[in-house]
Amino acid sequence: MLILNIFILDEIQGTLGEGTFGRCLKCYDRKREKVIALKVIKNVDKYREAAKLEIKVLDKIAQKDPNDESLCIKLQSWFEYHGHICLAFERLGKSVFDFMKENNYQKYPMHQVMHISHQLISAVKFLHGIRLAHTDLKPENMLFVDSGYDVYWNENLHQELRILRNSEIKLIDFGSATFDWEHHSTIVSTRHYRAPEVVLELGWSFPCDIWSIGCIMFELYAGNTLFQTHDNREHLAMMESTFGKIPEDMVEKTKKMKYFRKGKLDWDETSPDGLYVRDNCKPLIEYALLKGETDQRFIDLLEKLLEYDPGKRYTAREALRHPYFNELRQRSRKSADARGSH
Repeated sequence: MLILNIFILDEIQGTLGEGTFGRCLKCYDRKREKVIALKVIKNVDKYREAAKLEIKVLDKIAQKDPNDESLCIKLQSWFEYHGHICLAFERLGKSVFDFMKENNYQKYPMHQVMHISHQLISAVKFLHGIRLAHTDLKPENMLFVDSGYDVYWNENLHQELRILRNSEIKLIDFGSATFDWEHHSTIVSTRHYRAPEVVLELGWSFPCDIWSIGCIMFELYAGNTLFQTHDNREHLAMMESTFGKIPEDMVEKTKKMKYFRKGKLDWDETSPDGLYVRDNCKPLIEYALLKGETDQRFIDLLEKLLEYDPGKRYTAREALRHPYFNELRQRSRKSADARGSH
């Protein structure tokens, strides 16, 4: 039994996840009579320091969000135990990524793509409003409040598929979050969600989160990552295959001139890697061909989120006003009217 002045944890029920930082445990808090998620940090100086920075960020979020409306996970408390910093959070469901993985990487239904995306953008709007960039947005860092599901047989695929019952999410993992007045690391974001200005080392700010959101939304919609690569040059080639040439002014300013020749990306389209990019990346608009109006609006929003120039890229506030979310706004108004009539 672990007895502390804040928590009485008399049962560790399992591991929720592991990472380079340590592990996340499922524990029963007897004092509060509920299950919690306990993030246990390795007793290593650099991880301890990172944990202390995350605690500072989470404290600021709690201070600016007293009514718990930001859709960001709340730190319940923290303590040290034999050199390990332990952070206690509410127990949530599976991550958006894990649910998709366990569902054979099937895409989410459009109404859930819309709801999840709206929540993610709303959370990021809140963060940017307090001058904080998350810098590591990805499906793994979005947890469903409850990942319960129903199972049905898909005749076309000849397999069972899971349909999520509740698509409410919370944003997690603020270990890399950076306030705009703090030092900015040269490289941020997990590769698949990394903005072009980061790849080209042009400096970054809040728009890098917006690019990540666009990549995440595509993944929810398609069931696969937009840019499946681990190489900078190939990543840039994939961007060009999807969005056209990288703007000249970005090429001129980059410190990574080794990727360019005479102002153009130095990329052999006839090489095996070049053929892979050609076969796996296509203009964004082609993903919505012969689909409905909602899909067209979705692609239009993606184009604005995945704008090369961070100065022209949509803000979170602008994204929430996009016509793609009209249906969600209408449902919200009808629900409010129904509550008001009772």
